[in-house]
Amino acid sequence: MDIFSRKCNFKGIEAAELGFGRYYAVVAYSLGSNVLRFRDNENDIEVFRYSDEMTVAEFMNAPEIWGLPTLYLPNRFDNGVLRTSDAVYQLPVNEKRFGNHLHGFIQKRAHKLKEMGSDSEKAYVVTEYVYDENDFFYNCFPVSFKVEITVTLSAKGLEHKVTLTNLSDKMLPISLATHTTYNAPFVKDGDQENIRLKVPAASKLQFNKRRWLPNGRNLKLNTYDKEYVNDGKRPVLSDICNDMYVGASIDHNGTPFRGTIMTDTATGKSILNEVDENYKFWIVWNDKGFKNYFCAEPMTAQVNAPNLDMPAEKSGYTEIGAGGTYSAWQRFFTEA
Repeated sequence: MDIFSRKCNFKGIEAAELGFGRYYAVVAYSLGSNVLRFRDNENDIEVFRYSDEMTVAEFMNAPEIWGLPTLYLPNRFDNGVLRTSDAVYQLPVNEKRFGNHLHGFIQKRAHKLKEMGSDSEKAYVVTEYVYDENDFFYNCFPVSFKVEITVTLSAKGLEHKVTLTNLSDKMLPISLATHTTYNAPFVKDGDQENIRLKVPAASKLQFNKRRWLPNGRNLKLNTYDKEYVNDGKRPVLSDICNDMYVGASIDHNGTPFRGTIMTDTATGKSILNEVDENYKFWIVWNDKGFKNYFCAEPMTAQVNAPNLDMPAEKSGYTEIGAGGTYSAWQRFFTEA
């Protein structure tokens, strides 16, 4: 069985290349530690959004909608305001049309390769980014921290772990997500009509659609929402904009599964994304639905969570003090 972990030049950028059996991945540590490619070679499944024609310039122009980008301070913050228990920060309003701050910054930074290796059970890479006064964003958010991302390939698929460490004497707000972008279709010669997405939805979060911020209400699942839970909803070829749910479990082969399942109904081939309990919410978005990809994103906290007047167990928002750490884990694998 072919197992490797090595540096590579990927479209002219520094990256790490991992292989384990049928699985193959490219981690672009120089571009936010994005997993730019993950595929099942044996079953011809291209998991994340990828194109041989994609250029580095295209990626850098929109790093959130290629591969598997990690977001710290994901989604929207009302008027750019971020309230913690010991401070109020004014983030740049970079989503002018809605008056919000959107998606933070670590997905746009060059991370460092910390460690890589392989053995008979896995191939892995560890990257890190230290955020401090050397980052221009520090002027508006002066809270130093370190982000470490570990990507591991094994017989279990691709495991992705993010660890935040507070390097400051202030409280570090915790809201994490991956803006997970899936190829549509994801099987060779597949048809987008045949894709079905299952989401472990327990209740739906209602948004103010004028600015796409939550209004604090949780709604019972209606017929539309239950499609995600039951047979699965087609996640492309129609506009899906911010369907956000409180996560739970769904049935998979008679066993509770905490994650999403994407299936090509013509071939029976599937992609599964399992998450740990820190990923409490899911949001589905497809950029109008006709761009050959869709996003089913796990989030640790609600949109605008630090500013919401609700208990932490409902918002998902948390903080860590000086020297504290926080980790969130997920796994991607295929079935055919």
